[in-house]
Amino acid sequence: MASTDLTKSVGEEARPGPATSDDVAGLEAGLDALETYEKDRTPLWRTALGKVGPPILAIAFLLLVWQIAYWAEVKPRYALPSPKDVWDAFMVQWNAGEVHSILWVSLKRAFLGFLMAIAIGTPLGLLVARVRWIRAAIGPLLSGLQSLPSVAWVPPAVIWFGLNNSAIYAVVLLGAVPSIAQGIISGVDQVPPLFIRAGRVLGATGLLGVWHVLLPASLPGYLAGLKQGWAFSWRSLMAAELIAASPDLGYGLGQLMNQGRDLGDMPMMLTAVFLILLVGIGIELLFFSPLEKLVLRQRGLLVGK
Repeated sequence: MASTDLTKSVGEEARPGPATSDDVAGLEAGLDALETYEKDRTPLWRTALGKVGPPILAIAFLLLVWQIAYWAEVKPRYALPSPKDVWDAFMVQWNAGEVHSILWVSLKRAFLGFLMAIAIGTPLGLLVARVRWIRAAIGPLLSGLQSLPSVAWVPPAVIWFGLNNSAIYAVVLLGAVPSIAQGIISGVDQVPPLFIRAGRVLGATGLLGVWHVLLPASLPGYLAGLKQGWAFSWRSLMAAELIAASPDLGYGLGQLMNQGRDLGDMPMMLTAVFLILLVGIGIELLFFSPLEKLVLRQRGLLVGK
């Protein structure tokens, strides 16, 4: 009797019961939420305020701390000027019409060097990621180059290429190419093998497989490598401009900082520092951050954000 009851109870538990009204209501609510997702998205002005507001507050706090340190004379006035002194030095450069030309010289070098680094680092990273013996030979070298400070390449580059733009671009490439290659290697390593096998079945082999399967699937890691590669390009360029200073090279942000050092003009040096920082933040907020979020959102990783 007991066994019969037990069998009956197990069978009853195994059979699915009829859907209740709560289950149906929950399903309908879920479907409604999917349909109304686009309507419930955060307004653009609120998103912009959420992104711009915190950095502005952080900058205001840093300026307040800086001003308090100036009033307290933590350092002598010539070593620690006030924010107003730095602003006045910036306005001198601005009124003289030099800020735009200085930024243009550095940005042109940075973008050209970055594009060359992409053209070299992308195929190099793909080769290292897909060819085992190349990975064994070059992989550790890329990791070592990535950890090497870019400033160490400036004196050899000047000796190899002379005091010209070729030396500066060489330093930028040596700083950025390893990061871009490592980024795409990391992205390829995270591609599920099933994607590659499915692409082969559909005829995507060789370069077609790389273009239609491997690169799109490894895009998040590749984009992270590009982001880091830009940071290394910008840092390497500043190191090269600061050390390899010559009238024939033009007048960029590094040369501005070097001139401030030669003149003992701390406001001028801090003006160069803040312009360098401003460019780095601007490229991140205007280009890499939106592109990264777009890629992640297309993969369903940033739903509702």
